[in-house]
Amino acid sequence: MIKEMKNYEKKEQYNAETTALLAENYKTIIYGLGEDITREGLEKTPERAAKALQFLTHGYALDPLEILKSALFTENHSQMIVVKNIEVYSMCEHHMLPFFGKAHIAYIPNGKIVGLSKIPRIVDAYSRRMQVQERLTDQIKNCIQEALEPLGVAVVIEAQHMCMQMRGIEKQNSFTTTSSFTGAFEKNKTRKEFISLISNKLS
Repeated sequence: MIKEMKNYEKKEQYNAETTALLAENYKTIIYGLGEDITREGLEKTPERAAKALQFLTHGYALDPLEILKSALFTENHSQMIVVKNIEVYSMCEHHMLPFFGKAHIAYIPNGKIVGLSKIPRIVDAYSRRMQVQERLTDQIKNCIQEALEPLGVAVVIEAQHMCMQMRGIEKQNSFTTTSSFTGAFEKNKTRKEFISLISNKLS
């Protein structure tokens, strides 16, 4: 029997000074669009938007390298380790619109492995910032390479960009794929194995 949770309250913490500053700016933006900032539906929108933006960019407060270093283990395993279909949510720094998709990451250990949950965590740490997909791909690769010193790292990101779908060219079915490789993954055979593993669905 599941006990009913009483007096549950979700608590979110935001920097009060930053929230106030962002909220004032959102008020100016909403007013500039010709809206009535005092009407019921918009009255609390500046504060909500200020908190939402802080959440969407909370990666600035995280140190991806330290995240990886916190869970390193000595291990003799020398075969490819792949973590695929990691959800990615980020903000295009050119238009401040979201882009989202999947990251596929692999590395070949060289005496050290990392706790598997840390790989999605560093994806979040880098993606929850003002970003471009190309830089995001390289940052993830470089962080894993620096922390683990593996025989090679592979990162592929597939994403949809709202700046292409909601505005501009307005191509709703377009995807952008970026890739970055080091070491063993620069060899055609190893890279093909990785691409095959992330492309195939397990039965």
